[in-house]
Parts: sequence; structure tokens; C-alpha cells
Amino acid sequence: MPYSKITGLGYYVPEQVVTNDDLTQFMETSDQWIRERTGIRERRYFTYGKETNSSMATAAARQALERAGLQPADVEMIVYATITPDYFFPGSAFLMQRELGLVGIPVVDIREQCSGFVYALSIADQFIKTGMYKTILVVGAEIQSTWTDKSTKGRNVAVIFGDGAGAAVLQTTEDVSHRILSTHLHADGRFAEDLYVKDPGSSRPVRSATKEMIDEGGFEVVMNGNAVFKHAVVRFAEAIREALDANGYQPEDISLLVPHQANIRISEYVRDQMKLREDQVISNIHKYGNTTAASIPIALTEAWEEGRVKEGDLICLAAFGSGFTWASALIKW
Repeated sequence: MPYSKITGLGYYVPEQVVTNDDLTQFMETSDQWIRERTGIRERRYFTYGKETNSSMATAAARQALERAGLQPADVEMIVYATITPDYFFPGSAFLMQRELGLVGIPVVDIREQCSGFVYALSIADQFIKTGMYKTILVVGAEIQSTWTDKSTKGRNVAVIFGDGAGAAVLQTTEDVSHRILSTHLHADGRFAEDLYVKDPGSSRPVRSATKEMIDEGGFEVVMNGNAVFKHAVVRFAEAIREALDANGYQPEDISLLVPHQANIRISEYVRDQMKLREDQVISNIHKYGNTTAASIPIALTEAWEEGRVKEGDLICLAAFGSGFTWASALIKW
């Protein structure tokens, strides 16, 4: 039976740095207020006319392919996670495929919010395990700076999010000692409206009601912060334990936990719950904010670049997001 192995990692973040102090130009807030609640000091915003969701993903993918020693022509499939596509349809995976010159290969766009990259990784892992494909590009990319309300009214959400992209190359392997050990996916739609953007939606007449939708806040992020936090800290820990139990490991065996960068308070709560050392958990939310589907591949790539991901390490990826959705992956590097 073939297994899958990550052979290359890459990420891209826009050049434009937006600090907490920069946001005070638009809303009543402060650097201290944001840092205490989120752990974020700055985030990146894309430049209109220069970058797109798919162009950032392409840059991350090219870096991952180069590090894997591959050319774009070696890719047999793309699995692309985002909630902020360039078009309502088709998905951004098609646009990245075009930029890479990969006409004819299958592409899959998924919308699993903050768990998107782990879901995409799991999908790719299954295709490789069946023997259908040998090289798959997995991507998470987001442009969120365009739809957040940067007034005082929307500050609880606007201060959190940033833009960026991350990518991983998955290839087939028969080496059982260096592979993706398992992935675990969950969702609970009962809480869909605790974190969502209502419009545009096909069940409402968008063309005739756009102004009304905007005036009523239909395009704004609705977030029940307390509910999200309470569910996140439980589901994060459950997903991590599920992955460890499935493979006969304990929390102390984890070399590095790469959690979705949602909020520093969530990450620290989970670290305390799991009784992990500070050096066992990667955090870069202070630099990039919450980049949703891009946050795990960006953090994983940075950790690898810093020498924190080495051969033989046990790496755990874990995420929780809107939907609600939560997921984990355990990797023997």
C-alpha cells in the first residue's frame, strides 16, 4: 500500500505590513487592546492590482515545488482550500492551474474555513493511498482584508484577519517511517451561524437586493466570539488526542504542534490542556494574524525553515473553524 509524504513546503505573504497602530486610523482601538485579546501585532494585506488569491497560492506552490526538486509539470492533481476565492465561480484552483500551465489535471476546490488545509491534506492523502496519483499539490490561500469591516463596529473581527498563502507537495512513498500517519476530520453544522458571512447566497435574489443586503450587514462577518472560543478549545484538544490515540502516541511524544493560528489565547489554552512545553507549539500569529486556510501551511513552512521540523520528528497539525469544523493530522517527518 502506498503512503503519502510531504516533500516540499512553501508560503507567500504580501509585502504590505499593517500594524495594530495602523488600524487606529480606521477604528477606536489600540495596540495593547489587540495584543491582549488576540496576540496579534501586525498582519499582511494584499495589494490590489498586484496580487490575487490565486497568484499568492501560485507563488507558494512554486516555492514548495522547487524545494521538492520538482517542476509544475510533475503535479498530477491540485487540492485548493480557501473561503475567499477570486471569483464566485469557478474556484481559484482553476486559476492557479492556469498560472502553472497544468492544463488537463484535476483540481478540487474546498471550503472548510480554518480547517481547510488539513481537510485538503487528507483528501490528497486518500488519493495517493489509492494509487490514483503520485504527486499532489495542496494549497491554502486567503485574501480577507477586502471584506472585513474596519470601522469601530467591526473591529472585533477586522483586527484578527490577514492575507497569505501556503502550499505543500505530497508524493507517494513506501517508507512507513516517514509519512502522513493519519488524518481526522469532523464537522457540526448546528453552529453554522455562530461564525459566518451570510451573503452573497444563491437562496436570495442578489441582483435586486445587493444594496439592501449591504445595509443589513449581510456581507459582514458574524461571530459569536464566546461560543467559538468555548468550542475551539474543546475540539482542538479532542482532535489532537484522536490523532495521538490512533497511532499509539502520547502528548509528550509530539515534536511540534502546528495549530491553526486563530487566537493566541486559544493556542495557549490548548497547550496548557495538553501539558505541552512552549517549544512544542509553533505560533506566528503575532506576525500574520489569522490567515484561515493558509495559517497552518505558513506556520509549518516557517517552522521547517527555522529547523524546528526535522527528519524523524512527530508533527501534529490541528485546526478548528467556522462550520463548525475541526481536524487533525499526524505526520512522521
